[in-house]
This record gives sequence, C-alpha cells and structure tokens, in this order.
Amino acid sequence: MQQKKIPMRSCIGCGRNRPKKELVRIVRTPEGEIVPDGTGRAPGRGAYLCSDPECLDRAIRRKALGRAFETEVPPEAAERLKGSFEAILPRADSGRSRGTEAPDAG
Repeated sequence: MQQKKIPMRSCIGCGRNRPKKELVRIVRTPEGEIVPDGTGRAPGRGAYLCSDPECLDRAIRRKALGRAFETEVPPEAAERLKGSFEAILPRADSGRSRGTEAPDAG
C-alpha cells in the first residue's frame, strides 16, 4: 500500500517547509480582514506561519504578509493579528511535541 502524501507549506516568516498541520493559516477574508484561521478552511487568500510569534513579527517586518495577500497590511491590522494569533496558539500547538523549544532570547 502507498503511503499517504503529506501536504507541505512554507512559513512566510522563516521560510521553512513544514507539514501543513504544523503551521497556522492566516487568511485575508473576502471582506479584506486579515485573521488567523483556526480551522484551515476559511474562505479567502491564505498564507502559513509557524506557531512561533517571532515568525509573525518577521513576516510583518519584512512585509511578507502584504506580498502574500497582495495588499498593504496597515499597522493597526498587524497589531490586531498579533493579538488574535497569540490567542489561538495553545489550540494550534496542542498535541504536538516540538522538541526544539528554546528559551526566549529577549
């Protein structure tokens, strides 16, 4: 029997290729809102981030979110996204052992 193919996606923050289930999907809704998608099935244009808040910060700093969503991301939308991203992290990371946890460097 053939092994099932695991879908891979790239994090727009760090660029690492990971299995889709290990990443958090961020979506630009048809209304233009940029929100985390806990289900992975929300309508709109999607981009993927590691569950590391540093990857979100890096994506915002490098304007990777704007490129992925083909629109400019205003600073207030980025701040709202940071708050809601951190709120879903425990749920997005539950049941996974990362094994490479490193203490915060500041």
